[in-house]
Amino acid sequence: MEETAYFAAGCFWGVEKSFDNINGIINTAVGYSGGDGIDANYQKICTGTTNHAEVVAIIFNPEIISYDKLLDIFWHCHNPTELNRQEIDIGRQYRSEIFYINVIQQRLTNISMQKLTASKKYNKPIVTAISPFDIFYMAEDYHQQYLKKNSIFNCDN
Repeated sequence: MEETAYFAAGCFWGVEKSFDNINGIINTAVGYSGGDGIDANYQKICTGTTNHAEVVAIIFNPEIISYDKLLDIFWHCHNPTELNRQEIDIGRQYRSEIFYINVIQQRLTNISMQKLTASKKYNKPIVTAISPFDIFYMAEDYHQQYLKKNSIFNCDN
């Protein structure tokens, strides 16, 4: 049994790295979601005109790792109070967004965000969008597992 989660939280290389080597995660892939038009690719989304986000698709076994645990990792791998940016990456493609695939994921996502907001961990409001999943365009091969393939430990190198 496997399910998929779709998370946008800045540069997809760093987000993908956050989900590496975690028991229950079967595979990750980077790509583009949440935009306008068809056939998204890196060149198009970098123009800022397509509205796509850099997204990580996480294929996981829910009998080993829960969607709630994936949400915990998501919230901790970026700053969800930054609108359309993460650190040095600026633009709509770097926004914080969760794309749910069913009502269960939608409910769990909303509850998780409410708990994080209530925790007062951040001084600013959480701006993470919660949206229904539509389509995922796989990023170019050179983006897949980029940090691992290039022996880079984080996106700041």
